[in-house]
Amino acid sequence: MPLRNPHRRAFLAQASALGVLGMATPRALFAQETADLVRFDPDAPVLGNPDGDVTLVEYFDYQCGFCKAMHPLITDLVARDGNTRLVLKDWPVFGVASVYAAQLALGAASLGQYAEVNHALMETRGELAFDVIADIVGSVVSPDEAMAAYDENRARWDPLLARNAAQAETFGFYGTPSFVIGSAQFHGAMDLPELEAAIADARA
Repeated sequence: MPLRNPHRRAFLAQASALGVLGMATPRALFAQETADLVRFDPDAPVLGNPDGDVTLVEYFDYQCGFCKAMHPLITDLVARDGNTRLVLKDWPVFGVASVYAAQLALGAASLGQYAEVNHALMETRGELAFDVIADIVGSVVSPDEAMAAYDENRARWDPLLARNAAQAETFGFYGTPSFVIGSAQFHGAMDLPELEAAIADARA
């Protein structure tokens, strides 16, 4: 199915410039950051308990099947635990459609609807085309409004996507999902006992 969206050409050029279409983001970007910024980046969306005593950071892509499979597991665990901050790091590594999905989700964040759009996109299965992404986001908020909100806040969202990619590369993450839980790093999908153990270790 051809990719169709009126913003396609503009964000393709911008995504290429940002280096968010792959994992080849300059390490120098992360050298300026601290471990606290990984967990407490003021621009990164936070779900769960914003004042929780443990921070679970997830680097994810909306086209990642493992990310989607883990989404209900993670959100249910965070809700049951009640004292975990869930920091979501959009890291679009599966191509231009992933960049588009991340941009719409972050634009929705500007409109106060990131969690709803994130959940809607994570509920889908299979490869996402532009028109499919727009339809999914449209169940929550107008995709045109979300993209306009992204454009209006590029000074916030473009650097966030670049930081996310730079952090992931510096950690040595080779794909999504990847996690930082407390001070520990985890590559790849995790099951519920592994997540619970990592949170318990971080809390201890």
